[in-house]
Amino acid sequence: MTVREILETHPHPAGGDLDARVRCIEACSECGITCTSCSDADLAESDVQEMVRCIRLCLDCADVCDTTRRVVTRQTEADVGVVRAALEACIVACRGSREECERHADHHEHCRICAEVCGRCEQACADLLASIG
Repeated sequence: MTVREILETHPHPAGGDLDARVRCIEACSECGITCTSCSDADLAESDVQEMVRCIRLCLDCADVCDTTRRVVTRQTEADVGVVRAALEACIVACRGSREECERHADHHEHCRICAEVCGRCEQACADLLASIG
């Protein structure tokens, strides 16, 4: 079963663009996993002292993405203020992780990949935020 299929079965679907909601949920899931893996890879690098900020931002981003994914997935009696705040927090966390990973992308492939994934999640959250008003 896909994210879209399960959301479409809800008896009282949340407002906003369903396509944007699905993209956001999927992007948050991918970003949470990617940031967790990137921070773990950072820990294994020989220049780990140079990676401390990257590790921290990736771990924060993973946590925020996982929380945002859960908040956005729930549709019953959603508090749009909470949904909006979660999306805004996710945008900020993704931006911070993306920017830091971009600094290391030339010499750490996992950071290059993570920066791309964070950028997609940042955009997906912004798109959903725009669709809910």
